[in-house]
Amino acid sequence: MNIRLILVGKTTTPFVKEGFEVYVKRLKHYCKFEVIELPDGKLKDPEKQKETEAQAILKSIKTDDFLVLLDEKGVNPTSREFAQFLQKKMNAGTKQLVLLVGGAFGFTKEVYDRADYQLSFSKMTFSHEMIRVFIAEQVYRAFTILKGESYHND
Repeated sequence: MNIRLILVGKTTTPFVKEGFEVYVKRLKHYCKFEVIELPDGKLKDPEKQKETEAQAILKSIKTDDFLVLLDEKGVNPTSREFAQFLQKKMNAGTKQLVLLVGGAFGFTKEVYDRADYQLSFSKMTFSHEMIRVFIAEQVYRAFTILKGESYHND
């Protein structure tokens, strides 16, 4: 299964960029992991910004992609449950799983309607840069769990 991580906006904070790159590099051992950065709208009107970002997001997703939104209203699994989610997607023959980190103002209704699943890390809000490190690390952790490797401790 291929995993594509779509990010709205760039990672500019050096320590975040470095941490993110560590896990992206590690993931190459387990799967094809592709990162796509889309420009954020940088508009003064949040609704127009969301719409501009939504157009770019929807253009970058194929009809048969399984789309997972990282959203505070989503399901909040444990690391083992997330690993099982990935295993189920692989067993089902999912060709490409797309993880989507939106912009500062979230997603439009159109993007929510296209989503197949919503994933939350916490009821707390994290910066859109920090969540990149968290999702890359959790995908890496999930693969180590599935492979029975010693990275994850219960």
